[in-house]
Amino acid sequence: MSDAPWPRIVVHPPAPGGRRHVVRRLGAGLLHHAQALPDHIALTIGRREYTYQEVAHTARRWAALLVEAAGPRPRRVGVLASRSEAAYLGVAAALFAGAAFVPLNRELPLRRTRTMLEQSEVDALIVDEASLPQLPDLLRGLPRRPAVLLPDSLRADVPGLVGVPDPGAGPVLDAADVAAAAPLKRLPDVGHDDPAYLLFTSGSTGEPKGVPVTHSNVRSFLDTNQDRYRLTPDDRLTQIGDQTFDLSVFDLFMAWENGARVCVLDPAEVLAPFSYLERNGITVWFSVPSVAAALRRRGVLTPGSMPTLRWSLFCGEALPRASAEAWQAAAPGSTVENLYGPTELTIACTVHRWDPRTSPAQCVHDNVPIGQPYPGLHTLIVDEGLAPVADGATGELCVAGPQTTPGYWRAPGPTAERFFAREGRTYYRTGDLVRLHHGQLVCIGRNDQQVKVDGYRIELGEIEAVLRRSGAVEAVCLMWPDPGTITAVMSGVADPAAVAAASAASLPPYMVPTSVHAVATMPVNANGKVDRNALRRWLDDRAAGPQPLEPTGTATPADGA
Repeated sequence: MSDAPWPRIVVHPPAPGGRRHVVRRLGAGLLHHAQALPDHIALTIGRREYTYQEVAHTARRWAALLVEAAGPRPRRVGVLASRSEAAYLGVAAALFAGAAFVPLNRELPLRRTRTMLEQSEVDALIVDEASLPQLPDLLRGLPRRPAVLLPDSLRADVPGLVGVPDPGAGPVLDAADVAAAAPLKRLPDVGHDDPAYLLFTSGSTGEPKGVPVTHSNVRSFLDTNQDRYRLTPDDRLTQIGDQTFDLSVFDLFMAWENGARVCVLDPAEVLAPFSYLERNGITVWFSVPSVAAALRRRGVLTPGSMPTLRWSLFCGEALPRASAEAWQAAAPGSTVENLYGPTELTIACTVHRWDPRTSPAQCVHDNVPIGQPYPGLHTLIVDEGLAPVADGATGELCVAGPQTTPGYWRAPGPTAERFFAREGRTYYRTGDLVRLHHGQLVCIGRNDQQVKVDGYRIELGEIEAVLRRSGAVEAVCLMWPDPGTITAVMSGVADPAAVAAASAASLPPYMVPTSVHAVATMPVNANGKVDRNALRRWLDDRAAGPQPLEPTGTATPADGA
């Protein structure tokens, strides 16, 4: 164990010769800045500000309780919390206790969250006050009930939590225990390849798949991005997505590793962020592109409206050229970048810097390129047989390097399907079709979005791009109601038939949507991405009878995707 200000990571067993490889663990920067900049603000939630010293001190007290309740070094700690003190300090406490944190979201279906708990086998669970109503049902009948920490509640106030004794259940600790706890002085060492966090993504079987991201994976990502963005204690970063979405790891730890402040926006502020950004002096924005599209659709993304930003980063889905152009005009002092990467490659692995002079010509299907791989990562573009395609041809993107995660959590079958070895490297198959265009990787679409109509192979993303150029703010094409029929759903249009007619001038007949529909806003999942499954349900309901123009309900989110 170590009580040094920069807790170490060691590789077990030691390398030949006796010297151990030492790397900073995730969370080390928070501890460093608690000493170097104790009174600097680390976190803002609403009007509440937390200094680095306060965050570290409180998280170490919680960590002491975790170690007391779940053993000298808990393996995994669930964090069932959202946009609260428990959500962010709980992540730090889990890391300080030597555990991987497992973010959970009370907005997800209860059955899905329970499946994540069962798969991850957490040793402890941190729960905020707003998530308490779910807790008894989540714990009931678990094969192994974890220890529970309620940092802002009393266990007696949770009906059904304390009842019939369960000999195998972990203890329930509450706010009174927190108040009496002393900070954990000696933090457990963690292995270089130990998981730092475990995120769940959607699985083809309908059950979520766990992705363990190691300390070395995330350290590589953070170091690469700090080399690129050079954040300082003067920077202030947005926290927009839920913690079950891995963009949140960028926000928290790019801030805390570099002495900066992370500012948590509530959902209403995300949809009208301008006064918040100016009031809080936000310098780094990071979100899915759907947020920019929503602001464009409402006509509020006006030139010069975000003067404090110096970095504007987008990730998680395709960034339309029109959104990049509008955002650049609204934040003229900022550099706009499009990041790309699945959870299995640690948040992001390629990046394109928007240049108003050259980037428009590099767009394909009116979407901004995903750019070039991070330094140290290796890419292959392959066909269905995993053979490299010819230069400039379209194929599936595969990536190897220090950000490639070890595989799916306790799932050897899916791991074998998506990861493969070649020339001493392990590659992850992204499922995304790309090609090189003007020296930049451009994403053509998912390989499961390639369809055939009347014998012709079609990219649905190409049709969506034409619909946007023809007047839609957002466009989604689905094969509905049968595999041979293209149906389009658009937002930001008054006359969808007119947009479809205009698009017919640019599309061959077999690519023109058979039916078109307009919605007031696109449904999004918990991560802010357009929810295609919700659109399918809405179309099904609409076929059964009249439905409102705005789809209701959301599909099971791809939490970490």
